Amino acid sequence: MSDRKESTLFGEMRRMVRTSGAVTGVAARVAGERFLGIKADKNAHAESLKQVLGGLKGPLMKVAQFLATVPEALPEEYAQELATLQSNAPPMGWAFVRRRMQSELGPAWQSRFRTFGQEAAAAASLGQVHRATLHDGREVACKLQYPDMPSVVEADLRQLKIALSLYRRMDNTLDNEEAYSELATRLREELDYTREASHMRLYGAMLQGVPGVSVPEPVAELTTKRLLTMTWLQGRPILRRLEEDPPAEERVAYAKALFRAWYVPFYRYGVIHGDPHLGNYQVRDDADPAVGFGVNLFDFGVIRVFPASFVTGVVMLYEAVRDHDIDKAAEAYRIWGFKDLRKDTMEVLNLWARFLYEPLVEDKVRTITPLDDPMYGRRIAMQVHEGLKKTGGVKIPREFPLMDRAAIGLGSVFYRLRAEANWHRMFMELVHDFEEQAVAARQQAALAAAGVPPG
Repeated sequence: MSDRKESTLFGEMRRMVRTSGAVTGVAARVAGERFLGIKADKNAHAESLKQVLGGLKGPLMKVAQFLATVPEALPEEYAQELATLQSNAPPMGWAFVRRRMQSELGPAWQSRFRTFGQEAAAAASLGQVHRATLHDGREVACKLQYPDMPSVVEADLRQLKIALSLYRRMDNTLDNEEAYSELATRLREELDYTREASHMRLYGAMLQGVPGVSVPEPVAELTTKRLLTMTWLQGRPILRRLEEDPPAEERVAYAKALFRAWYVPFYRYGVIHGDPHLGNYQVRDDADPAVGFGVNLFDFGVIRVFPASFVTGVVMLYEAVRDHDIDKAAEAYRIWGFKDLRKDTMEVLNLWARFLYEPLVEDKVRTITPLDDPMYGRRIAMQVHEGLKKTGGVKIPREFPLMDRAAIGLGSVFYRLRAEANWHRMFMELVHDFEEQAVAARQQAALAAAGVPPG
């Protein structure tokens, strides 16, 4: 066995040892309560699980957040704790950073920067960010990947597969095998920072001229598979600003910018940012004067490129909800990748479709979800889940999870913003001249220009 393979194998084993107790502990408690009637102190165990996972570097946090959104996959106490999971893992020290930077840029790496901050300025799921200055005066952010991350990802994926397998045995309402394959592919892609740099160029091009949205620019000569150097954008975390209770006008400006940041790329190019986590954008007050406020968009590791036909299916499902057209809904679900849907199963899925599209159908100023019901979305999800149990369940197509995650994640942000806008008119600005062939042409041109690798 080669040294590299040995390192990866032992890295996976260490990761499995550190997390298996937490993950299988949850599974055992869930199974014990459902099948044996054993009552556990779920609040206490949920908090300890959160502490175990938060102390790790890597994508297991995303896995936990993903599971927290699946109806009945976890008890309510676990779902609430894991949905707010943030990393508190210790950063790499300066001596370690120097060795890692040398392995990426060579022994004279420091000569390529005018200044380089020794302390980490921020943490990312797979690495940490250092602030630096180039010799031409540009301020940059250097995202340096934590060591041995391929083994970390594989260990986390093994944990996810175990958890989903146990869940399927307890409840086969949702066949999540394809969803696992999709998530596994995206997480493995996220390890390659050169791919992320191409995604960043792609988003810079797609969002050029979109009011209120800024995207950093990658610095190609200082980027490798494990180091991503990009221009530094001034801003601050959105949650910190919300704690100051900004005025409604400012909150609406942020919400509109985020809506465009996610859905201009999707409806115009068939591309979606699959990680709408609060840590992946900042707010700023130095945007276009015509807008007043804006957002910085970060972390382009989890990007999904859909065939243009899938976008057609999304628009078609909107029209089906608007027109109460069951036949059009059936065709839209077929395009989305759902197979052999029974009529009663489709009627249950339509509950979810109406929940997602209702804000886009109503031509009026409104919030995305009722402000007096923070659990509204989860209640609808539970209602759908119960309905699918009665109809025999459904196999989740591979194309579905990231699209759904974006909608739910953004809905959660809009709820926190308490933003009221005419979402219908914003949506119609994007799709009023929709043509599948035009989306396909724009997509291919943009991907080629940005150098996005196939896959």
